[in-house]
Amino acid sequence: MSNSDILAQLDTALAKRRNADPASSYTASLYAGGTAAITAKITEEAAEVVEAAAEADDAHLVHEVADLWFHTMVLLQARGLDAGAVQTELARRFGVSGIEEKAGRGRADTSAN
Repeated sequence: MSNSDILAQLDTALAKRRNADPASSYTASLYAGGTAAITAKITEEAAEVVEAAAEADDAHLVHEVADLWFHTMVLLQARGLDAGAVQTELARRFGVSGIEEKAGRGRADTSAN
């Protein structure tokens, strides 16, 4: 599997699993649990990324970030979105300073970029 299109391939697989039997597919079971189940898993995975970042083991960090990306992609699919939507937003922001991007949102946002 090519790294260059792995997100598109994963999107396709995730879309197919939306209609799968939750008893036979972990991903389908997440969809069946709804947004609450998916976001709970994202919260868990984000904490694991932070824990892994405190370690010297880069392979562990990459593993945990992959888990986080996977679960956020499940959330996107549950909302009828895909990785392409995020890639489009990142492309829009590319070359724009974080300060300029936040100012362009037209609302107060104090999250770090």
